[in-house]
Parts: sequence; C-alpha cells; structure tokens
Amino acid sequence: MRLLTHNMLSSNIKGVTNGFPLRIQVQKVVEREVELNPDFLKSMFSKIDWKALVDASRSIGYTELPDEVDPSMLDSDEFLRRFHHALLQLHIEEGVLFCPETGRRFPVIKGIPNMLLNEDEV
Repeated sequence: MRLLTHNMLSSNIKGVTNGFPLRIQVQKVVEREVELNPDFLKSMFSKIDWKALVDASRSIGYTELPDEVDPSMLDSDEFLRRFHHALLQLHIEEGVLFCPETGRRFPVIKGIPNMLLNEDEV
C-alpha cells in the first residue's frame, strides 16, 4: 500500500465525521525503487494533504519532510527527493489503519488494506 491515497486514508463508516486521515500502526514497511519524476511530483503537490502525508510518514519512521511547505520548494532537488521517497517509495506491507473517531481497525496484509465494512457500519 502506498503511503498516502486519500480514499484509503478516510473512514467510510456510517456516522463518522472525523475519519480522515486514518492513523497508521505499522509492522513492516518496504522501500521500492521508483524513478523520480519531478513533473509528476509538481502536479501532485497541490492535491496532497500535506499534514496527512507528514503525519503518516512520521508514523512509519520517515522524518525527512518539513512540517510546512510552499510551492517554491518544488524548485529544490532535495525537497523533491524527500517528497518522492515518502509518496512513492515507502509502502506499508503489514500493519493496521485505524479510524481516529471510532478506533475501528483495518488490517494491511501483503500491502493490501482490508477496508471492507461490516453490515452495521454501512
């Protein structure tokens, strides 16, 4: 599972109003080599919830992202490498995503989160 995909980091449980972002409890993270594409990163930058990315990165032990950003940072090769690493190269292989409001846990096994809801949750 890539570190940050908005629909994967939101709880869709009936009645939940504060289900984003899901919190991460990681057991195993793997790094996968992905070619750096500055144009892709620049196009994704405005679509990212930066605080959610930083929090998720830190919860798995990656602390190289700044707390606050602005578009001018996209001119820095070092910033782009760090952003790229967090966004595309870190994958949760085993762990749990959990809803900050309900505590509902969604297991991640072999990189695939099980987001299926029980009947009473839909």
